[in-house]
Amino acid sequence: MKKICARSIPHLLTVDQKRERVRCAKELLKIFEPHGPKRDSDIVTVDETWFPLFTTPPKSLNRMWVDGQGDRPVFLRPGFQGRKRMFTVFFNYSGQFVVDILPQDTTKTATYVQNVLAQVRSAINEQRPKFSTSRTLLLHDNAGPHKARATTKSLWELGIQVLPHSAYSPDLAPCDFWLFPILKDRLAGRKFDRIQDLAKAVNSELRTILEEDYQGIA
Repeated sequence: MKKICARSIPHLLTVDQKRERVRCAKELLKIFEPHGPKRDSDIVTVDETWFPLFTTPPKSLNRMWVDGQGDRPVFLRPGFQGRKRMFTVFFNYSGQFVVDILPQDTTKTATYVQNVLAQVRSAINEQRPKFSTSRTLLLHDNAGPHKARATTKSLWELGIQVLPHSAYSPDLAPCDFWLFPILKDRLAGRKFDRIQDLAKAVNSELRTILEEDYQGIA
C-alpha cells in the first residue's frame, strides 16, 4: 500500500448541479458550433482576485535538497489581514481589455460592477465601433454582485449577452484556471511598498502575455 494525499476540489456537486453543467455545456456548443451565431472573438471574460503586496512563492519554488538529517525548509505565509487589493480584469480574444482596482476600504457591490461596466462600454466602442456592444458575450461567474438586479439591468441596457455559467465551476472560468495563476506565479516573491507599484506590475505582466496565448485559451 502507499499513502497518497486527497485531491482538493472546490465543491462536491449534486446530481442537479451536474445536470446543469451538462446543460450549459450543450448550450455553449450550440452557440459556438462551426455555423453558429457567435464567434470566440465575441467573448469578454471577467473575474476578480486579490493581489497582496507580497505573494509567497508556491511550494514548488521552495523545494531544496537536504541530507538525511536536514530539516524541512520553512517560509511564512502572509496573514489574511495583510495589505492587498482586489483587481477586476476583463480580457478578450486579443488580450487584456479593462483592469480596475477596487478602492480602498470598499467592498464589491452591484454599484461598483456598474461603474466598471461603463469602462467596458467605452473600451468596446473604441476597439469595435462598428459593432458597439451588440455582439459582446460576457463570461463571468455567479457571484452576488454579478447577478444583482442592478447589474442585470445595466447589461441589458448595454445590449451585452451573458453566457451561461454553472454554479461551483471555477474549472470552467479561464481566469481561475489560467490567467490568475500565471500572474500570481510571476509576482511571487516580489514585495511592493505601494498599491500603485503593485498595479503597475500587474498591468506589465498582463501585457507580456502573448495574443496567441489568449486565443489558445479561447
